[in-house]
Amino acid sequence: MGDAKRSWIFIVTALAAAHPAWSAEPSDREVAQQDRIDELERKVDVLTDELSRMRSEQAAPEAGSMQSFSGLGPAASKIYGIAKGLSIGGYAEGYYAHLFSNKNDNPNGDPQGAASMTDALRTVLYVGYKFNERLLFNAEFEWEHAGVSDDQETFGVGGEAITEFAALDWRLREEASLRTGLVLVPMGFINLVHEPPFFNGVSRPEVEQVIIPTTWRENGAGLYGSLFDGRLQYTGYLLTGLDALGFGPDGISGGRTLGSQSRAQDVAGVLRLDWRPPIEGTLLGGSIYGGGVDQGRSGFGDGKLMLWELHAQYRGHGLELRALYAQSFIDGASQITQALRSRGNIAEDAVVGSGQLGGYVEAAYDVMPWLGLSSDWSLTPFFRVEYYNTEQSVPSGFERDKSQEIWLFTPGLTFKPTANVAYKLDFRSFNPRQGKTTNQVEIGFGVAF
Repeated sequence: MGDAKRSWIFIVTALAAAHPAWSAEPSDREVAQQDRIDELERKVDVLTDELSRMRSEQAAPEAGSMQSFSGLGPAASKIYGIAKGLSIGGYAEGYYAHLFSNKNDNPNGDPQGAASMTDALRTVLYVGYKFNERLLFNAEFEWEHAGVSDDQETFGVGGEAITEFAALDWRLREEASLRTGLVLVPMGFINLVHEPPFFNGVSRPEVEQVIIPTTWRENGAGLYGSLFDGRLQYTGYLLTGLDALGFGPDGISGGRTLGSQSRAQDVAGVLRLDWRPPIEGTLLGGSIYGGGVDQGRSGFGDGKLMLWELHAQYRGHGLELRALYAQSFIDGASQITQALRSRGNIAEDAVVGSGQLGGYVEAAYDVMPWLGLSSDWSLTPFFRVEYYNTEQSVPSGFERDKSQEIWLFTPGLTFKPTANVAYKLDFRSFNPRQGKTTNQVEIGFGVAF
């Protein structure tokens, strides 16, 4: 029966090939229809390629994912991954620290002044609302040191309840989107991505707290976007300027206005560029900030600040490498110092440096694959070396405080049972050029969601 069936198929095929009606060329209508199908297939291929391009890092993350967008931390980026409506995320971190005196300051090696402490350092809530595919609001609300309570005066500690950022985005197109409100100043690594599972060490790098005053936010407006298929990302804002009333020998961090009834006599501008070369996992970038700092205050002259930084990062095959260098210059530091002394804001022998600089390098490697345990876990030893000096230069006629020049060495370990949860251990060894120092062991945790 099978042979007979095959014979009939052979006969019918032969007749079809020989019969003129059956072997006729396709009609004009059939040709036109096939052309339309080919054109539709071409358009589908073009749309597929475009969607693939838009799903690069600069494109909005998928709903439920933990991907960075526009340089923000993964948890802060959740709002960009939903179609519409409310988004909630957050992070938290806490630690235990044991502080003890450096033997260089105590010849007998006795840990005089040793102390231990714990701190519910930060509990943060991200709240965002997406009105449509182009308009969204994103905000970060933070409680530091367990917030504010009536016991604050009793124990002499100060909690905080603050708005870290609150910005309205109008996503015009991938190349240019508008952002207004209380924004994070786009400098360095940590000021944008400060969620604890995504950096090594219990404490943030000192360079990114002292030279770049993380966390740094100001009221302002500007543009962000990406070019060249997402390889080049930029952010630029006009902002409220820093207020020199808060400057001191330990740097400029006290000059942040934090968006709270900020004096706006002086404005500032900041521009950041990040380039992702073809080497996967590599990031090269930098930023520059400049603006007035006197805010029209009597006796402060016409003070100005310029701050710039360069950064580089590689992440791949379990290896993490990171480097950053930052430097700032204050024009009018002499008048600012005199004004602060006369107001009693700084000591009579203290000085605001006219130049500050700092930098660090960090190396880390995930050894968990070598241990043959869960592929979801990571165990990452790291080592960070920092140098910073808030009085690299001082105005003429003033004397430098050499205790502000510090080397800091931080070996440590980060364990992650999942990508968004980290347990941390480190040892921080401070080595100032002059004066006493306090080293510390830290144990902490961090989560983001």
